[in-house]
Amino acid sequence: MSHRNARLTVHGRLLIVRRYQAGWKQAHIAAAMGVSRKCVKTWIDRYQGEGEAGLETRSSRPRSTPSRTPVEVEAKVVAARAEHREGPDVLGPRVGVAPRTVSRILRRHRVPYLRECDPMTGEVIRSSKQTAERYVRARPGELVHMDVKKLGKIPDGGGWRVHGRAAGKRDRKTKIGYDYVHSLVDDHSRLAYSEILPDEKGGTCAQFLLRAAAYFAAHGIPTIERVMTDNAFAYRHSRDMKNACADLGAKQKFIKPHCPWQNGKVERLNRTLATEWAYRQAFTTNDQRRAALAPWIEYYNNERRHSALGGKSPINWLSPT
Repeated sequence: MSHRNARLTVHGRLLIVRRYQAGWKQAHIAAAMGVSRKCVKTWIDRYQGEGEAGLETRSSRPRSTPSRTPVEVEAKVVAARAEHREGPDVLGPRVGVAPRTVSRILRRHRVPYLRECDPMTGEVIRSSKQTAERYVRARPGELVHMDVKKLGKIPDGGGWRVHGRAAGKRDRKTKIGYDYVHSLVDDHSRLAYSEILPDEKGGTCAQFLLRAAAYFAAHGIPTIERVMTDNAFAYRHSRDMKNACADLGAKQKFIKPHCPWQNGKVERLNRTLATEWAYRQAFTTNDQRRAALAPWIEYYNNERRHSALGGKSPINWLSPT
């Protein structure tokens, strides 16, 4: 089979040789075949030196690659990925290799993307969609995304993630309830703020928005211009939410129904919360998981490297000096 970028098949190369042997000039052969004169001369020379075997497709791989990453380093990268389940921007500094090199190593070894794997076990469980367009607002606070992530509470002693599904079903008559993780993320810098609250009513959402705005102001985003949410009743119809936005001088924006990707920045944060906080380890009590949220948010804003920010954290993106 011919190389995917080759202009000629083996049959076409042999045709060049046959026409040359029949007395055609090389320039005329090139014009007839739709290739360059250099290409024609190359195949004629190869045929004269090696016969028909010289017309076969050769590998484009160089004979030597002195700058290739050593095998030991590649093994270290693959092992670190299996152990920590982190992306190239985080693994790069950990193993002392450039993030782009980490990415190429993982692709070369056919390591699946994190989005395709279970966050607890690392096993491949899904394929993912890719969005065709990406956008980012020009300045901090121009647009923030707001949403609620609903998580089942953890029973004392741990749930099925600790004991396994085969350990027996819990008593359905005992209601455990849910935690409501409210989140706000800045479209420009990805600065995020999250709290676990008892419900998702309008008043609760409004008070959270005011506290999140104060957090943003303390971290370099003094003004919020627009707040984007989905069409939940608490967001669209709550007078408390409208008053909170008015107090901030912000305009409410709603996504098109059934189009959650329009609120994609906070939806992505919700997934990161699930994989790196809520389900990253097996908690034995609900209080353990609740207590781990605030430290994780600080890590997310101050230390975690974001590929969308060129490998920087939100705080570094806001104040690059």
